[in-house]
This record gives sequence, C-alpha cells and structure tokens, in this order.
Amino acid sequence: MSTQPTIDFEKMDGLVAGIVQDAHTGEVLMLGFLNLESYARTLETGCVTFWSRTRQKLWMKGETSGNRLRIVSAATDCDNDALLFRVTVEGDGLVCHEGTVSCFTKPLAFASAVEVERG
Repeated sequence: MSTQPTIDFEKMDGLVAGIVQDAHTGEVLMLGFLNLESYARTLETGCVTFWSRTRQKLWMKGETSGNRLRIVSAATDCDNDALLFRVTVEGDGLVCHEGTVSCFTKPLAFASAVEVERG
C-alpha cells in the first residue's frame, strides 16, 4: 500500500511550483504556484487550482474561459516541493491568457554547450 507524499510548502514561503502538462501530447502548458489551500481545492475538485501571487487569492484555471485543467495524473518531485499535473484541457484547449495552447511560446536565444566550452 502506497502512502500519499507530504508536499513541502515551507521551502518557498508556503508555495510550490505546479507544472501543467498535456496528458496526451506531453507538451508543457503552463507553470503556476499552489499553496496548501489551493492544493486541497485541487485534490477536492480534480481540476488544478492555483494561488495567484499578484491577486493574493485562489484561482481555478479556466473558471472564466471554460478551459479547466482536468487532472489525469499527478506526481511530486524527489524533494516534494514541486508538482507535475498531467491534464486534459476542457473547453477550446487554449490554456494561455494570450490565446495559445501553451504559455511557453517565446523562444530564447542562447549559446550552445559547444560554444560555451570554447569560451
């Protein structure tokens, strides 16, 4: 019988990172933060609920757009201070507030490892 891991909310002043991944494609959709209350709400509803650091309140992703993040499976990392949610997106599937499937759409330029080694 497995036991539920205890999530460590103390390392980041009561927050843990919540990575959201499409359960079917594997694409990373977004990153948000959860506190103990939003984590409990997530467990209760089966949809990811975050803690808004800017608004200082709970928010269920998709509560106004209809694009809720329905959890298929979830896991914690080895330190129990980050969560990975594999989800199906309800609604039209656009997770980002900018109207895209994923929030990760802005490529960054950086030197390759070979160029860094040549330094």
